[in-house]
Amino acid sequence: MSHSTPTVVLVHGAFAESASWNEVISRLGERGIRAVAAPNELRSLAADAAAVRSVVTAIDGPVLLAGHSYGGAVISEAAQGADNVVGLVYVAGFAPEVGESCGDLTNRLPGSTLPLTLRTVELADGTTDFYIRADLYHQQFCADVPLGIAVQMAATQRPLRDVALTEAAVDPAWKRLPSWFVFPDQDRNIPVALHRLMAERAGAIETVEVPGASHAITVSQAGAVTDSIRTAAKYVSRAAVNHMV
Repeated sequence: MSHSTPTVVLVHGAFAESASWNEVISRLGERGIRAVAAPNELRSLAADAAAVRSVVTAIDGPVLLAGHSYGGAVISEAAQGADNVVGLVYVAGFAPEVGESCGDLTNRLPGSTLPLTLRTVELADGTTDFYIRADLYHQQFCADVPLGIAVQMAATQRPLRDVALTEAAVDPAWKRLPSWFVFPDQDRNIPVALHRLMAERAGAIETVEVPGASHAITVSQAGAVTDSIRTAAKYVSRAAVNHMV
């Protein structure tokens, strides 16, 4: 691996967990790209971003951040104050503007059926955790994966706290860093029109729309996701070499 090749830090979103990146990690490794799945507690945007930032700043050398779903909002904030972050890859991910929350964005355009599938768990501090109902998980989250895998994903999903859903972005890094977007055209969590809007306003270097794919694109379309991350890694590596010349 070249000294200019970034380490890829992968951040999962709500209703998933780090294992959702397993196939992507394997494919990147086969191509000589080191990847790390950072823990995402899904408790609040600021706290989640701070935790990911701690992982990033402990890595020697450049880092390419990739975030799925809510993880996109997290990488947008986590890159601030982490000078080794060289690019952002949004994988069916939120890219909020200053003052926007993931909840705001979900409701901006029609197309998301997520609110109809949620169940709530009240927490001791008065806040609420959201889960996708197990009987609706396959249809809602990962319609293009085998049923057996969907059942496992539903059982291991991590909940999103309401605070994280409503907390607004403060200083999204896509305003200053190059970004790439890869997303499904059959996303039932985030409207595809919203994916397109976010990619356009971020001035994405490349936008890839995967036909027939569900929101769980890291699992069902790991090849397409890996290709987008590799494209981004090559771009930032070339940029680093040119900068040194």
